[in-house]
Amino acid sequence: MKETWYDLGPIADLRQRPLAQIRAGNKTIALSCVNGSFGAVSGVCNHVGGPLGDGHLDGDYVECPWHYYKFHRITGEGEPGFESDKVPRYTLIEREGHLWIDLASATKRHKVPHAHALERALQRSPGPVRVLGISTTSMDAAHPRYSTSEALLDSALVHAKDGLGADTKLLRLCELSFRTCEGFYSKAAGACTWPCSITQMDPKDQLEQVYEALVFWADVVLVATPIRWGSASSLYYKMTERMNCIQNQITTRNRVLLRNKVAAFVITGGQDNIQAVAGQMMMFFAELGCHFPQFPFIAHSRGWTAEDMEQNVAFVQQSKDLHAGARALADRAVAMSRLLLQADAASERVERAGRKACRSHAETRTEE
Repeated sequence: MKETWYDLGPIADLRQRPLAQIRAGNKTIALSCVNGSFGAVSGVCNHVGGPLGDGHLDGDYVECPWHYYKFHRITGEGEPGFESDKVPRYTLIEREGHLWIDLASATKRHKVPHAHALERALQRSPGPVRVLGISTTSMDAAHPRYSTSEALLDSALVHAKDGLGADTKLLRLCELSFRTCEGFYSKAAGACTWPCSITQMDPKDQLEQVYEALVFWADVVLVATPIRWGSASSLYYKMTERMNCIQNQITTRNRVLLRNKVAAFVITGGQDNIQAVAGQMMMFFAELGCHFPQFPFIAHSRGWTAEDMEQNVAFVQQSKDLHAGARALADRAVAMSRLLLQADAASERVERAGRKACRSHAETRTEE
């Protein structure tokens, strides 16, 4: 055999596995066997490099275990509708009971762009401070009820807009249809992508609205949650699990998606454990890169034994102090945001001046 040929091993052994990820020289190969017929394509998926040979066969297509992209096991072509998306294929021969692969026979890889609206440069548009409110209260839209946490969030947003001149936006998670995190990070760090793998695959997944508002629009995010059995709401956790794709960009690519963002929190409930809930929320948003104002949360609880929730609702409705506290929280968060934005603008001016000075110096030396 020529040097480009590589012995993959005994045919009888290789036929025992319908699909396998193997090494041949310096190449990773997805080797398949269907009804005794072998196929060999690159073991590296076009999407984000997932291990094709560790996936499974769907008919004659190898399905990537990371994000389920499919390529024909013999031709390397993408699934129907995406045939121009191709991974390299290789020539195989059977000789003296062994299977050989010609590494020099690899066809060219062709990646079809899979552009998504969230995959764009981070750039803040000019304008006033932008305050995003996220309500994580669960409820039936057909039978709405009074939410104490959302009511205080509303007071904060109204004050931010009318009293502080900020742009505001409210997102209610209960009004969005989005899937739970499906554990792509558990497969491999590289499988948890930005934009979120689910967002890329499912155009009906509405958590894109949260990503868009948080990453590209907001300067301040006010997150409101009730206390449920001593913890934040289930919708809060459903959202934050899907935000792993934001934090993972820091650890895998040193890319900080949340820059100069301020986070603050509204926490209410008929049970105690306010400080533990606040602590978890602050830790999580700190890991995303957020800053916090002084006294970054307001909270209310009547304690573990207060089971008369109708009284709790009435208390929040009538409490001037709680709603004043929500407005004060907006004051602190917006003030913190303005400081960050001013510092960022000053830093940019210094950098521009430095670049201008360097160009001027270079032009002077050229003239000399």
